Amino acid sequence: MSPNNTVSLKLLVDSKHQRVLFAEAGKDFVDFLLNILLLPVGTVMGVLPKEDMAGIGNLYDSLENLSDTYMQPTAKKDTLLNPQVAVSNPAVNLPLLLPNLQASTPAFGKFYRCWCSRTNYNNCYNYVTNDPKSICPNCNLAMNNQITFVNPQPNPAPSSSDEGGYVKGVITYMIMDDLVVKPMSTISSITLLNKFNIKDVGVLEEKVIDLGTDEAMKLLKMSLQSKTVLTDAFLGKKEKSNVTNPLAIL
Repeated sequence: MSPNNTVSLKLLVDSKHQRVLFAEAGKDFVDFLLNILLLPVGTVMGVLPKEDMAGIGNLYDSLENLSDTYMQPTAKKDTLLNPQVAVSNPAVNLPLLLPNLQASTPAFGKFYRCWCSRTNYNNCYNYVTNDPKSICPNCNLAMNNQITFVNPQPNPAPSSSDEGGYVKGVITYMIMDDLVVKPMSTISSITLLNKFNIKDVGVLEEKVIDLGTDEAMKLLKMSLQSKTVLTDAFLGKKEKSNVTNPLAIL
């Protein structure tokens, strides 16, 4: 699968209570969800409105407005405000739905050792730094002997049985309103309808969502704020009522 700009999923909606019971989706949507777990907080703050993130938003603003005078010489604010999203496996193909996010391999600078390490003298070879002004903790000499970092060999192209991403695409997945993910099955669907006390199947509606950037942003935001993520992201925020939400017990 190649990275896409849209991903489709099918919602099963209880139209009477305006709630999503669960969604059916393929591996591309599940891969997108799982990849959220890799996002640093600073990256999330870079794509969501900071006013929606309460205390974390204030923390982000504080660092953004903090003068470089108060920062350590070796610390860069951009490292925290705009951290790169690295993937360990270049063969992982993911839908790039969130703005300004590009999967990238880690970038490496220059590395140094002390000169003693060239002869494995006195265990100096155990120490490496990225600052040529550093002092070797073993021999107390400057660590200004630049060494060559060798990038790992790229992984071979995926075989016909390797689709990339995180999960296999041979089945359909069930995503609950609170983002619990499990393989889809007829038995589990029937069990859920009983659990939600659905007596009249006439209240059930299917809704197909083409997940683009706007929808992905809503989903990311609600995943941090709500336990009824799919309902709030795709049906709109529900008004408080006296009706007990059966999803709360899941």
